[in-house]
Amino acid sequence: MTIKLRSGLFAVALSVTLASCSEQVAEQETPEQENHHATAHEAEAQDGALAIQAQSEPDTLKGSLKAEAHGRIGPAHLTVAYHSPAVRGRVIWGGLVANNQVWVTGAHSATSLQTDQPITIGGQPLPAGKYALFTIPGEQEWTVIINKNWEQHLADDYSEAEDVVRFTVKPETVEQHQERLRYEIVPQNNEQGAVVMTWDKLKLSLPVGV
Repeated sequence: MTIKLRSGLFAVALSVTLASCSEQVAEQETPEQENHHATAHEAEAQDGALAIQAQSEPDTLKGSLKAEAHGRIGPAHLTVAYHSPAVRGRVIWGGLVANNQVWVTGAHSATSLQTDQPITIGGQPLPAGKYALFTIPGEQEWTVIINKNWEQHLADDYSEAEDVVRFTVKPETVEQHQERLRYEIVPQNNEQGAVVMTWDKLKLSLPVGV
């Protein structure tokens, strides 16, 4: 009886010990999983782009902010991804942004225009896809360029041979100062709209149709 009792007590003690170890392992695994998810959320937040709003006053944020503009014109969903620099009291047109030179129309990497449906821009057909959006600023009118090579640094690798669309538009002077470069997708009706860029006191509208 004594041997059987001891064996029974040993079995109970072993079961309790194994159960305790299992709980400790589970407790140790849970924080690791939570930390993994937290890191993923932080990465998403760090990689997130801002929607630049109307802004007449300077801000305290340094550098050119990663930004996106989204919108629909008819059935087409358009996205402009760019880096938004601030004026910060500088001379922009004919100063920081030179006339008669290909400009990334933003900062850092090439500004991209993406559409999930065929559209027209500047009256010319543009198949669904992702493109670089360049401009050549001028005193009276600007040349707008839609280029195949959307993944490039500034206009360093720009090649006119890869242009898909080129057209000219006249910029507008506006009274309201816009501190950070801003893009908007502006629908006008079910078939027409515009990609609108404003910065400093200049507004550029690129007509879009579907």
